[in-house]
Amino acid sequence: MAHVLTGFMNLTDRLRFVFGPASVGDSAAPVVHLHDDFEHASEEDLSQFEVETDSEGHHYAIRKSDLKYLE
Repeated sequence: MAHVLTGFMNLTDRLRFVFGPASVGDSAAPVVHLHDDFEHASEEDLSQFEVETDSEGHHYAIRKSDLKYLE
């Protein structure tokens, strides 16, 4: 097993020599989350659902348009 680990470490050393060291960002900095068109479309689709919980604690989604039939 030590032979495999040594081979892996030698490989990563050579890759670091070719590509340079790995860039490490600031771990304390907040994550920047950008919304794209696909995410906006997904949020719009999901806004048409209401999350319900049954007596056993199971969660499920119901279309808001179907809620009027259940009441």
